[in-house]
Amino acid sequence: MICLLPHCAYLSETSRMLELHRALTELGVPVRVATHGGPHERLLTRAGVAYDVLGPGLSAARSAAFVASAIGQGDPRQSMYDDAEIRGYAQAEAEYFRKHGITVAVTGFTLTSLLSSRLAGVQLVTEHAGSFVPPVFERRLLPAPSSPVDPRLSRAPDWLSRFLVNRTMNRTTAYCGGFNRVAASLGVEQVPSLAALLLGDLSLVPEIPEILGISAAELASWRPGRGYRPSSRLAAVGPLFAHLDLPLPGRVQKFLGRPGPVIYVAMTSTPPKLVRAAVEALGRLDVRILVAGTVHDLTDLATDRIMVEGVLPSHLVMPQVDLAITTGGQGSTQTATASGTPLLGIPLHIEQDLNIALLERLDAARHVAPSHLDHLAPIATAMLDNPAHQRAAERLQKLYAAVDGPTQAAEQLAQLTQRSS
Repeated sequence: MICLLPHCAYLSETSRMLELHRALTELGVPVRVATHGGPHERLLTRAGVAYDVLGPGLSAARSAAFVASAIGQGDPRQSMYDDAEIRGYAQAEAEYFRKHGITVAVTGFTLTSLLSSRLAGVQLVTEHAGSFVPPVFERRLLPAPSSPVDPRLSRAPDWLSRFLVNRTMNRTTAYCGGFNRVAASLGVEQVPSLAALLLGDLSLVPEIPEILGISAAELASWRPGRGYRPSSRLAAVGPLFAHLDLPLPGRVQKFLGRPGPVIYVAMTSTPPKLVRAAVEALGRLDVRILVAGTVHDLTDLATDRIMVEGVLPSHLVMPQVDLAITTGGQGSTQTATASGTPLLGIPLHIEQDLNIALLERLDAARHVAPSHLDHLAPIATAMLDNPAHQRAAERLQKLYAAVDGPTQAAEQLAQLTQRSS
């Protein structure tokens, strides 16, 4: 039996678990869903997916605090949860796995599963690392980060930042402290590095080789060395992003249908202050702007040229806009690519830097650091005026159209379940 563990503080993690649930169901593979709760639980309910909440349930405030403390945003000396939370969730998950005969757990950034899987003796699968996997570091493909993990590198030249960030992912124990303290108290395997914190026994790499620059065979042949759990393996699957079963409101369709260029600002799991700053920076342009406010109240930004909505089905919106602006998470970059829409990224951490850099290398994207939003409007204008970005995005769209990522991922999970039985 497979258990999906979406972290419902994140729209992207919840929506990817829904894609996996759909694909597994179509293959006839039984699956359970469990979560710690959070504001995006409602997407599971809307999709008709039965699920169980482990623990007290994450309030909106606790979810926001978790996101703000997460990798790349919070202090690397902490572990997003306090030790008592880690222990409580790990034990609750392990008990759940045993009770329901779970042999394979699939986590969407529910990091306590790194410990609960060891307590219960189940195989752990991750997908949230996306392209941020060891062969990328080993080939020195990570770009210089827009927001350095270590403040001491804020004034370092790009070449030095790039060298150090590629070299240290499997050496730094940033964010691992709490997990390792609790692992020691429970007598289970610890997490040796930041890179290992993002990997399971099997980590699905949901990208095509034309974008990643690494073949499926090379990913499958990778074996862990220093700084990784010995059981870690990689498997390439196709793109894995949301197709939310939500209607596109008529007012939004009408807004998109008006003449002139449209920019879509979809910066999910992002502090509202940054979303506001981005929209205000773009407000001087002669364009229409559609804002996916998700859980934030941004309605005061609305004008006759700026429409603010909540959670939107981005796979229906992006094909109708001229430029997408996101923080560069796996879901939004892949939705833009599948839509043939150029992307302008405002990355908050190194994984998002990488996602954007991979597309930027192919001329389908550009980026702006969060600290340089004064550059946002000029770069957006340049992208709208340069048809090369649109042509590049359309080339990648055709490559994506030939790959069924959710089905490939579900087949990997089904095979792992058979071997674990």
